[in-house]
Amino acid sequence: MGVFASTDDPGSTGHEQVVFCQDKQTGLRAIIGIYSTALGPALGGTRFYPYASEEVALADVLDLSRGMAYKNALAGLDLGGGKAVIWGDPEKIKSEALLRAYGRFVESLGGRYYTACDVGTFVADMDVIARETRYVTGRSVEHGGAGDSSILTAWGVFQGMRAAAEHVWGTPTLAGRRVGVAGLGKVGKHLVGHLLDDGAEVVACDVDPKACEWARSTHPQVVLVDDAAALVGADIDVFAPCALGGALNDDTVPALRARVVAGAANNQLAHPGIEKLLADRGVLYAPDYVVNAGGVIQVADEIEGFNFERARLRATRIYDTTREILRLADDEGVPPAVAADRLAERRMAEVGRLRTIHLR
Repeated sequence: MGVFASTDDPGSTGHEQVVFCQDKQTGLRAIIGIYSTALGPALGGTRFYPYASEEVALADVLDLSRGMAYKNALAGLDLGGGKAVIWGDPEKIKSEALLRAYGRFVESLGGRYYTACDVGTFVADMDVIARETRYVTGRSVEHGGAGDSSILTAWGVFQGMRAAAEHVWGTPTLAGRRVGVAGLGKVGKHLVGHLLDDGAEVVACDVDPKACEWARSTHPQVVLVDDAAALVGADIDVFAPCALGGALNDDTVPALRARVVAGAANNQLAHPGIEKLLADRGVLYAPDYVVNAGGVIQVADEIEGFNFERARLRATRIYDTTREILRLADDEGVPPAVAADRLAERRMAEVGRLRTIHLR
């Protein structure tokens, strides 16, 4: 896959910069994708994952960095979109030296890209990376950071889900609704707590036996099913994909029984056109990069000096943003994903244009 060819589609302005990073001694193989700096420095996490090939890793970082540009725009942040992937199994090759080598590559970009946590990386890793670069967020409380960004990610997903529930059923609550949570990782665990507190019934699954055991011991009222396929076909009102992307595809959408999809996973739509399949089936899709923006709001707040209550208030506004997108979708007769894209592109164009005004 060529980088220029992969960004050549009608809905894409193309990536500004894609950087391949390698340090053979530590085993580091990383790709940093900067989609846009129209609104400010690109911000997005680092995913550490054993991809099947370099092409798969490249495709993921290009998709994820584009999504971050749109997510940051709709979150009201003065930040562009970027993402990074480290190719390899973190359980086998992650080390202090590898993370610090990666940090030096981030530093070499001179602030065009800020990194943070993602799948396979954690707060402790960000503290190690920060020993080599200033451009890292999602750090530990001990080092002046926000700590675990999954806290506000889950809170934001819950707010987006409330807005979707109001749009479909007329009231902004999940009380009495059956919600299927696919993935009981860092975000899914917090989301389950919010849903139960709101009076929802929760059905869940996870590939990790430890995560299922956590659910049994912490929330015995949660119903566990074997896998995501069983969850998709279950009698649920809301489907919340909270694991890896591509959960909504040509196989799962026809089997889906939920009226609403709202979850934390990035890139939930397996390919363009899935949003129309959902709309044709009467399923309301709350765009993933809108509702899962709480985490990036949290880590972005570190840049100006972290204040949890301020960040939580900003994440709570995901409810209002989701409502606006669903209203716009109805008014313009388009799926919510299309309406969200239009709103994000409008902000990137209108605010980004101001950077053409010369400042001395």
